[in-house]
Amino acid sequence: MNTRVLSTIHDVTAAEWDRLVGDDDPFVEHAFLSTLEDSGSVGGESGWQPRHLTLWEEERLVGAAPMYRKTHSYGEFIFDWAWADAAARTGIEYFPKLVSMVPVTPATGRRLLWAPEQDRAVVCEHLMNASVDLAREEGASSVHWLFLRDEELALTVESQGFMRRLSQQFHWHNDGYSDFDDYLRSFRSSMRKQVRRERRRALGAGLELGVDTGKELSEADWQALYVMYRVGCARYGSPDYLTEKFFVLAKERLAHRIVVATARRDGEIVAASIAFEKGACLFGRYWGCLEDLDCMHFELCYYRLIERAITKGMSRFEAGAQGEHKLRRGMLPTAIHSLHWIDDERLRGAVADFLPREAFMHLKRMDSYREHGPFRRDQCEEPGGS
Repeated sequence: MNTRVLSTIHDVTAAEWDRLVGDDDPFVEHAFLSTLEDSGSVGGESGWQPRHLTLWEEERLVGAAPMYRKTHSYGEFIFDWAWADAAARTGIEYFPKLVSMVPVTPATGRRLLWAPEQDRAVVCEHLMNASVDLAREEGASSVHWLFLRDEELALTVESQGFMRRLSQQFHWHNDGYSDFDDYLRSFRSSMRKQVRRERRRALGAGLELGVDTGKELSEADWQALYVMYRVGCARYGSPDYLTEKFFVLAKERLAHRIVVATARRDGEIVAASIAFEKGACLFGRYWGCLEDLDCMHFELCYYRLIERAITKGMSRFEAGAQGEHKLRRGMLPTAIHSLHWIDDERLRGAVADFLPREAFMHLKRMDSYREHGPFRRDQCEEPGGS
């Protein structure tokens, strides 16, 4: 096997790359990664420079990992700002660094990709070692594998000094619900009443509420989605990472993966939640609203998408990063895993001392969240891994 580093996803064909991807991750597909690049959402002055790792047997692609050279820590959502600050105060150059994830997409997914016929443990070891080699070649301070799936974590040998980090998000897991009412029956009475009250308030706005696939959206709808995205970013004070061209290309390349929960007045979108789906998984990503609409965020970002997940028999719905308010709507704390390699011995020692204490804090908090969740006591089992 030999390793090649690609400066653009276009250095490999979609057919070659997607053969490695799997059945339920829409973001690591060639189409999504190329849309980020071609729209200028990554590359250029964005601080996300593609350095995709690929593994070959002669001219056959057998392994890969999306990888980026970063000059900042924005858009990662597993935060290392304190590490960068500690490095700066110690006189250590923290940037550039290498990050394996889908840019500005805090969703669990495959980072280590392998061909079905390959020994996945061997491929993973090659790619992990190659990431460290690349960091040393490019003078990067560190390597960060973010939002790893449980299966990847189990396959990954923590060699080369990689350290495990535990974070958490709120995810919805399907317990075999037949419909949304069946789902609510698993709630405690007070929580069930709250959800129904919120849904009535959303309906009380007198708007047309619905869920459309990307292929069902009109040209005006796609233009409105970009506006919703910009409005959502401005409202919550987050950078608008995606360019307008991203939405133009998404209409052509990603419509089959996109689901949009909308509120319309006279056919025009005034609020929308943009999600992506593939296989058994649904991922909520972007939200925007032109008006102050009572409970509409809960309705479009959570309840409508949970209904879709139940109807389609999906196993998991990830509604994005952070958000304790998700707990009361039925999304339980779920462990998020990452692996980190740091070159400088001083910084590596400080981080190694910090990570177990951080993990302990997250585990205690997750236990507390489950105790205060909406489900009846006989329903409060720990959800499966990611």
